[in-house]
Amino acid sequence: MIYRIGKELIFPQPVDVEPDGLLCIGGDLSVDRLLLAYSHGIFPWFSFRDYDEPLWYCPQQRFVIFPEEIHVSHSMRTLINKGKYDVSIGDDFDGVIRGCQKADGRYDSEGAWLSEDIINAYTELHRQNLAQSVEVWEGDRLVGGLYGVTLGRCFIGESMFSLVPSASKLALIFLAEFMQENGGLMIDCQIETPHLKSMGGRIIPYAEYMKILQQI
Repeated sequence: MIYRIGKELIFPQPVDVEPDGLLCIGGDLSVDRLLLAYSHGIFPWFSFRDYDEPLWYCPQQRFVIFPEEIHVSHSMRTLINKGKYDVSIGDDFDGVIRGCQKADGRYDSEGAWLSEDIINAYTELHRQNLAQSVEVWEGDRLVGGLYGVTLGRCFIGESMFSLVPSASKLALIFLAEFMQENGGLMIDCQIETPHLKSMGGRIIPYAEYMKILQQI
């Protein structure tokens, strides 16, 4: 069953979720609604050219990386040791989210979801220190990165991009190691991909996901 929500700040319980995780449609992208959604394992994801209002997902099988389980391949370790790229946190959120929007022709592709409304919403989350970015630099040039929502000791990844080979992997490794050093518990990858699986991603049930998310 797909629920419809309105202006009231509420989400249905994720008990009758579609196989792809679709829970409901409607509402808005306000900071309060986004925080309520993420605190229940719900996130917006929709093609802005096909839908006039948000679609909200809550998959019952969650694809995550535990920071201590991040897999750094020999080739990635070699790349890191070369010192060709620098990595930072929170230095250029706008550059990262715009990179995620436009890299590889994404904005013009079918199903594009990073609209100006989405960018404005997550930029406001970042302004309130509720979303963060990781940047990869080659000199002064931003060549990759990722961004997501920070919730307690968890990081809910939203998107990543690379303008050079392995830049997004480098950002993810840096994030995982930073979280290990600072008590981080979990990186939510949202979507399973072969390269994220090769880096240590695995599936856990929604109930376990929520127990981790709610740890202080």
